[in-house]
This record gives sequence, C-alpha cells and structure tokens, in this order.
Amino acid sequence: MTTKRRGYRDGGVRKRPDGRWEGTADVGVYGTGRRRKYVYGRTRAEVVERLRSVQRTVTEGLPVIDERTTLAKYLQTWLDEVVKPARGYATWQGYEVNVRRHIVPVIGNRTLAKLSPADVQALINIKRAEGLAPRTVQYVHATLRAALGVALRWGSVSRNVATLVEPVSVARAPVAPFAPEEVNAILEAAAVDRLGTFYTVALAVGLRPSEALGLKWADIDLSEGLLRVQRVLERRGQEWTFKEPKSRTSRRTIPLPRVCVEQLTAHRHRQLFERRGADGWEENDLVFCTPGGTPLDRTEVSRRFSKLQEQAGVAHHRLYDCRHTAASFLLAQGVAPRVVMEVLGHSSFALTMDTYTHVLPTLMRDAAEAMDRALINAQRTSR
Repeated sequence: MTTKRRGYRDGGVRKRPDGRWEGTADVGVYGTGRRRKYVYGRTRAEVVERLRSVQRTVTEGLPVIDERTTLAKYLQTWLDEVVKPARGYATWQGYEVNVRRHIVPVIGNRTLAKLSPADVQALINIKRAEGLAPRTVQYVHATLRAALGVALRWGSVSRNVATLVEPVSVARAPVAPFAPEEVNAILEAAAVDRLGTFYTVALAVGLRPSEALGLKWADIDLSEGLLRVQRVLERRGQEWTFKEPKSRTSRRTIPLPRVCVEQLTAHRHRQLFERRGADGWEENDLVFCTPGGTPLDRTEVSRRFSKLQEQAGVAHHRLYDCRHTAASFLLAQGVAPRVVMEVLGHSSFALTMDTYTHVLPTLMRDAAEAMDRALINAQRTSR
C-alpha cells in the first residue's frame, strides 16, 4: 500500500498540493511549548527569503505575527513598534487617526494572514460612500499599504494586498503663490506685527514653517548674510522637540536677501529688549519665539497670518504658500531651477519641476522672446 505524497520538505520549506510553497521558522518559546511561524510564497526562493526575514525579526527583538493575529492587533503593533520610534510625531499621528477612525472599524477584525484585495476595496468603497474627501481616502489606503509593506518584510503575509487595489485618483491642486502686489500689501501690514520678520523670511527664502520655527540665532550669520537650516521644530502633545530636517537635502545654507538681513538685525534688537523686560525668560536661542522665549505654536502663527492677510486686504492663503511664493518668484526672475531646488531643500530636481510647472510657460515665453531678439539682431548684423 502506498500513501499519496502531499509535498516535500527541504530545510523547513515544502511545496504544498495547491502549488504554493510553505516554510516554517522557530520563533521562540511561548507558554508551555515552542512557537513556529509559517510563511508562504509562489516560489521556493520567495519562501526562503521570507524565512530569513522572520529570523532577522526575531534577532532584532521585533514582534513576530502569527496566523491568528487580527489586522487591528497588527496595526497597533506597527504603530507602536515601527512608526512611533522612527517617524515624526505628525506622521505617527496621521497614521494613528487613519487606523483608529477608518481602517479598524471596517476591516480590523479580519485575520491579517487572510486579508484580501476585496477587503481593501471594500474599505475604500465604504469610505467613499461616507463622503470622505478623495485625498483622505487616498491617505487611508496609503496608511494600510505602508503597514502591510512592513508585514511583508517581516514574513507575516505572503503579499501586500493593498498594492493590488487601484489607488484613489486625486487631482493635484496647483500651488497658490501670492501675486507681487499681494506680497507688497502683506509686508506693509507686517511692518508693525511682532512676527513681521517671520513672514518676510518665509516669503523671501521659502522655508518650511517647521524650519522657520526651529531657527536659532546660532544658525544665522548676519555679517555674511547666511541662514543655515539645521533642524525643525515639532510638537508632540504638550511637548516641543527639535529634530533633524526631513531629508539630507533639507539641511542647507541659504544666502539671505539684504532686506532679510536688515529685518533680522532689527528683530534681534527688539528681542533682546523684550528679554530684559520678561518675567522668567526661557532661553532657547530661538529666532522666533513667544514673549517668554518659548517655541511658537504653528497653529497660532497660521491664525495670525490669516488675520494679517485680512488687514492687508489680500485673499486667504495658507502659511505654506509663502514657500510656494518664494519658489515661483525665483523661477520667474530667471533663477535656474536647480538652484531653486537647493534653496528649497527639495530631495530631487523632479520634485521642484513637478511642483512649479505652472511657472514654466512664463519662463518658456520669456526664453522664446529672448531667442527672437537674438535672431533679429543676428539678421541685422549679417546684412
């Protein structure tokens, strides 16, 4: 009598009757016995690589997810063990909101290992039906995709099912820089505002708000007219923290226009006078701070900027649009896009060009007119 062969094993890896490959790994002792982790894939090499990933996870002391783990439980592990220690507070907060409000209530009870593309599509459809903005639905999908990407690297799932679902299409909103006359009106109104220098610097050199709020006097050389971006200011609940800029290219040195040097010099004198009169000044060496020396809250700065625009009779723009204004002005004045990229601290040339393509028609028209003038002069010379 013979028995039907149901697959073969080779170093913990076997081929299943359904054609897929399966592997097992020892992930430690739990309770009264040893615990094993099963991984699956379409090829033997794929399973071997996932087994290695599981072993790396065990070696690094990270949690190993078993087959019965729900998506809700895994996502909490992902937030606590992966996102919170390594990503910015704002990123963690955005992911946490998407997980808690949107993903877990709909598909959180699904088993992680059995999560399907249909489950992800159902999540997207339900969120659309609830009336969420397309950009929000896109971000919910992106959150799940990022989380499952880690699960795939850990060997906890055989595929990232979120990548198999068509992402929500969102038309990219064009950037909205201020017009030159609006900039003049804002700067005139800002001349008597305590944060007027903040808005001038933001409009002139295109700092991100978090970069401007994290500036210290040690970062500014007024004699040479240089500003160095070394850190950003981030708020975590009620605590303020300084952290590294978002990318290597974000750490940069920017030449300051003369008007910025003059305003920063005057701002420095006002701050020293303010410091002498303060009751309990907190020294942080911040360029822009509260009357007590503590960090400024970005929400409050944005609120005051909105009020300043009302006083100036200018249509409402976001605080971040100061950065777009600086970039657009530089490009419109003929500054090379590569230089603009370095001033802004963009991570790639493509990002600069994709973001500010609306400026290119003007530049191309100017270039065509310049070429036209050159050709006309050449024709006159040849006669």
